[in-house]
Amino acid sequence: MFTQLNPPLPVFILDRGKGLAMGVIDYGPEHNLIWVTALDDSGEIWCAPNPKVRMQGNWTMGRWTP
Repeated sequence: MFTQLNPPLPVFILDRGKGLAMGVIDYGPEHNLIWVTALDDSGEIWCAPNPKVRMQGNWTMGRWTP
């Protein structure tokens, strides 16, 4: 199943950098979620597995980017 994120979520992909997640692909219970993300620096679109995805930092919420 593909779910479009509206609005996109600011995320950090380990080993790739910051970006906006535009959608999530769910292949079912035996697989990780896949985050469809446009990277800020390069403009590349990557499909990142859930263990590599972190929320971007948010100073107000006290959350820091790794």
